[in-house]
Amino acid sequence: MTALTSTALTVLIVEDDFHMQLGCVQALQLAGLSVEAVDSAEAAIPLITPGYTGIVVTDMRLPRADGLSLVRHCHALDPDLPVIMITGHGDVTLAVEAMRSGAYDFIPKPFSPEILIEVVRRAMEKRSLTLEVATLRRVLARREGIDGKLIGRSPQIQRVRRLVMEVADSPVDVLIQGETGTGKEVVARALHDFSGRRESSYVALNCGGVPDTLLDSELFGHEAGAFTGAQKRRIGKIEYANGGTLFLDELETMPMGMQIKLLRVLQEREIERLGSNLSLPVDVRVVAATKEDLLLRAQQGGFRADLYYRLNVVTIELPPLRERREDIPVLLEHFMLLATSRFNRPPPQVTTEQMHRLMAHHWPGNVRELRNVADCLVLGVRKDILGPGPASEPAGASADEGLSLSDSVDSFERSLIAAELRRQDGNIARTAKELRVPKTTLNDKIRKYRLQGE
Repeated sequence: MTALTSTALTVLIVEDDFHMQLGCVQALQLAGLSVEAVDSAEAAIPLITPGYTGIVVTDMRLPRADGLSLVRHCHALDPDLPVIMITGHGDVTLAVEAMRSGAYDFIPKPFSPEILIEVVRRAMEKRSLTLEVATLRRVLARREGIDGKLIGRSPQIQRVRRLVMEVADSPVDVLIQGETGTGKEVVARALHDFSGRRESSYVALNCGGVPDTLLDSELFGHEAGAFTGAQKRRIGKIEYANGGTLFLDELETMPMGMQIKLLRVLQEREIERLGSNLSLPVDVRVVAATKEDLLLRAQQGGFRADLYYRLNVVTIELPPLRERREDIPVLLEHFMLLATSRFNRPPPQVTTEQMHRLMAHHWPGNVRELRNVADCLVLGVRKDILGPGPASEPAGASADEGLSLSDSVDSFERSLIAAELRRQDGNIARTAKELRVPKTTLNDKIRKYRLQGE
C-alpha cells in the first residue's frame, strides 16, 4: 500500500516558567522531536487549528486563562487532539478534572525528561494515527461516481462500468450473472444510484435466505387474516420498492410457483397481497442476480424459460477476480483504506512476496475473499495465502525492490504469462486454459507486455 505523505508532527509547549519551558523544549528536541513554545493559553489558541498536526503540552498554572480552559478549548475544537497536562504537586483534583474535560494524560511535577518524552511519544503516535485515518477517509470520499463503486482498471470491469451507465437510467429490468463474491449487489446498487429512481427505495431480498413458505408473503405482502398468525396487513418487498428498485439475489433458488407470480409482476406491473383480490399497480424496476447459468437450468427444467427470457433483455456478466488479476492491487488498496478507517488502525505494508501470492491465488471467493484478506492485513491477523509478513522478508531480498506496487505487479504478471507460454510452446489457447483466463484477455496482456504467442 502506498504510504501517505504527512507533515512531521509538532509538540506545542504552553509554559510561562522560562526555565521549565526551556527544559521541556531541549529534552524533546534532543529526542528528535519538532517543538514550538509559547508562554500563555492566549498565545497558543491561534496556533491550534482544526486538524492541528501535533499535540499540546500545557502547564495547569498559566498567567491568565489556565491550562484547564485550554484543554476544554482544544477538546471542543478537535476531540481527538491529545493535550498533556503538567500539574504541580498536590494538583491531583485538578488533574482529574482535566482528564474529565478531555486531557490525554497528565504529568505531575517534578518529572524526568524520560517521563516527558515517553508520554509525548505515545500521544504523538495516537495523533499520527488519527490524522492518517482522517486522510484515508477523505481519499475514500473523493472516489465518486461509477469509478468509486466498481473499482478496477481491467478491460472487463471497464466494460461492466460502461454497461451499467448505459442502462442505469432506463426502465428495463436487468439480470446480473456472476460467481459468488464478484459484487453482484454492488452492481445492483449502482444501477439504482445512477438512475432516476435514486431518491426512492432500494429493496434487497435474498431468495435463498427465505423459506419457501414465507417467500410469497415476503414478496407480495398479506392482508390481516390471510393465514394463521397474520394479525395485521403487511406490505411486501415489491410494494415497498414502488417507485424504486427491487434487487432479488440468488434468483435460481426461487420456487417454480413463485417464478410464475414474479413473471406476472414483470409483465403486468401489478401485485395482489395474500388474502386480497385487489390488484395494486406497482412501478418497480427489478434487478435479479444469479450465480448459475439460468438458460442451462431452464433447458434442464429447473427454471422457467419464459422468466429467463423476460429478464434477459439486459444481462450484466461479472468476471471472476482470477480473470482480472490486474485489479487486485487497486482493490486491495481500496479495501485496506476502508478497513483502516473502520478499525481505526494504521495502513499496513504489503511485501512483494505477499503481493506475488495474492496475484497467483485462484480466488474462489472472488472480491469478497480479497476484502477479507484486506481486513486481516489491517488487523494483523495471520492469513495462509499471505505467507510471511514484512518482518520475515530480508532487506534487499526482493527482485522488485525500488519498483512501485503497480510496476511490481506488472513485472510479476508478465513473468507468469511468459513462463506459461514457454511451457505451452507459445500456444495461446492452452496458456489461457492453464492460467484460467479468457483467450481474449490473454491476447490483450500479450500485446500489453509485448510477448510472443501463436
